[in-house]
Amino acid sequence: MLMGKLVRLNRLMNPKSGKMLSVAIDHTVAYGMIPGLEPVQRVVDQIVEGRPDSVTLQKGILERCFEPHAGRVGIILQSIAASPFEPDVEEPVADVAEALALGADAISVAITFGGEGQARLTSHLGRVVRDARSAGLPVVAHCYPKGAFIPEDERMTAERVLYAARCGAELGVDIVKTFYTGSPESFAIVTEAVPTRVVAAGGPKQESLMDVLVAVRGAIDAGAAGVTYGRNIWQDPKPGAVIAAIKAVVHDGVAPEEAAELYRQAS
Repeated sequence: MLMGKLVRLNRLMNPKSGKMLSVAIDHTVAYGMIPGLEPVQRVVDQIVEGRPDSVTLQKGILERCFEPHAGRVGIILQSIAASPFEPDVEEPVADVAEALALGADAISVAITFGGEGQARLTSHLGRVVRDARSAGLPVVAHCYPKGAFIPEDERMTAERVLYAARCGAELGVDIVKTFYTGSPESFAIVTEAVPTRVVAAGGPKQESLMDVLVAVRGAIDAGAAGVTYGRNIWQDPKPGAVIAAIKAVVHDGVAPEEAAELYRQAS
């Protein structure tokens, strides 16, 4: 592995546990103005104050809102965007050169598997991996089996998630972000068959913090290299406390009940 890539990967992973908690703040282009993401400067400030291991951002927000926090947490530049009007149409919006110029520690590429655009996006991912390899830049692939050809009730099954995650590894990415399949036993099927780091996505807003923490514990117990959460953090009235609770599970191995108590004790 090139030294540059190793240095950047280490910035994304917690030195204590070797795992990562990343917070995604890249939703607006694809999903619209989701409650909790405005004003965006305040959101960025609150998230960074919670000290996750990294954040995922689109380039404009990184350039305009991250300056006060440069060097404090790892940066993953999102390079793909869809829209709420054509949710299955994903297109590149940034490249490796921009990621390096903006100081990112990794570049992310989102791919919907099981849809009409899969072949085009996997081809694009292959090019990004090639360019990033020579630049010493890690690649994070958001591999989601949610295309129109996959029934909704199958999108979080181990079979479907395994295929999507394995494709990311086959194409050479360093970190695969994918759906949590709902239990440690089923998610272990994914992590054990994918020869790269696998992190669990947070997905939609959960009914309770305990639901979030149980899922985080399950992903880690299944061998995940960490988790990436968005709405379940910045839609909470105490985002910093949620980050602290998740970090306790991921990095310190505490039980969900103990982590939830840490949240309740936070001001």
